[in-house]
Amino acid sequence: MNNLGWLIRASRWARNPPSAKMVVMVLAIIAFGLLLLGLEHFGLWPEWATVERQPRIRLQN
Repeated sequence: MNNLGWLIRASRWARNPPSAKMVVMVLAIIAFGLLLLGLEHFGLWPEWATVERQPRIRLQN
């Protein structure tokens, strides 16, 4: 991990913090993702919205 790179990034972020709209948008996206995760975990996710894995096709040489 490049600690100096993260320090420079943190100093830029401290000088120019994100706007309140950006913070709210990021938190809303995280909350929406957690909501979807909770719906799937408790079995409330509809069956029609679940993607089924397709079997791999092995090519013969």
